[in-house]
Amino acid sequence: MTLPVFKKHDPPAVLAPMAGITDAVFRSICVEHGCDFTYTEMVSAKGLKYGGKKTEALLAAADNEKPCAVQLFGSEPDIVADMIKRIADEYPGEIAMIDINMGCPMPKITSNGEGSALMLDEKRAAKLMYAAARATELPVSCKFRKGWDDGHVNAVEFAGIMEENGASLLTVHGRTREQLYHGEADRDIIRDVVRAVKIPVIGNGDVFSGESAKAMLDYTGCAGVMVARGARGNPFIFGEIRAALSNAPYTPPTDFERMSEAVRHAELFLEKKDPKLFPELRKHMAWYTKGMRGALDVRRAVNTAGSPEEMLGILRKFGDQLLTTGE
Repeated sequence: MTLPVFKKHDPPAVLAPMAGITDAVFRSICVEHGCDFTYTEMVSAKGLKYGGKKTEALLAAADNEKPCAVQLFGSEPDIVADMIKRIADEYPGEIAMIDINMGCPMPKITSNGEGSALMLDEKRAAKLMYAAARATELPVSCKFRKGWDDGHVNAVEFAGIMEENGASLLTVHGRTREQLYHGEADRDIIRDVVRAVKIPVIGNGDVFSGESAKAMLDYTGCAGVMVARGARGNPFIFGEIRAALSNAPYTPPTDFERMSEAVRHAELFLEKKDPKLFPELRKHMAWYTKGMRGALDVRRAVNTAGSPEEMLGILRKFGDQLLTTGE
């Protein structure tokens, strides 16, 4: 059983919020390829409260992804609740859900008692969810990890606390904070959380293909899958997942098709955002071209391009070469 916000398919395949990666342009492209639901990049509740322009910009959403979820992070219940009320008031009809991040492992987040550090402070986490859930009529979800480290694996207990305090949905990443993104995601812990709560659970971790998405669903019994690193440079993964879940044939994109989408991604980015930000595209172009013949030279050229026009010229030329060679 899934929430009404996941309106396209059941079970849904959703795009994870990834800081500095899943901006509105990339999310829009993923939706075109079959992504069922999207989340904004992590938004600092405190940054929003004190008027940070960059923070405010993170709330912008593409038309084809609305209504989407806003992912907030913070550790102060009052501030988080106030910002939820503000978001709901200022973006009516555009926001389907509020997600509270309790899983980010990055030191700059956890050092402030935010993100996955909240898994070490269950009382504060409970107060945070209680305040968030009562600040809005929108569903409020929570994303967290297996635990802090191998000595503090508390995902099952933590899930129960979130449910008791008003969470409508949970997303579980099957790694501890200590693991970051190394090693294998633990599907057993996701399965245990699914069995422990009555609200829907989304499984996250190591979804890199249609086959792995199906395996996650079959093994854990989760209500849907969240795709993170598997979507980098590969928005096509959502079509692959849908094909796998419906037992339909799937034909992977050719290198030329991948490169064509990379060029379109770059063009949309430069159209929708400040062209001066074009260096942000470099990582995306590296992911799109991974494994292609001649990609190393292209990445080097892209990384040294001095202007958006120069970067686009490099990408388009490489695409033409792939078309000529039939790759």
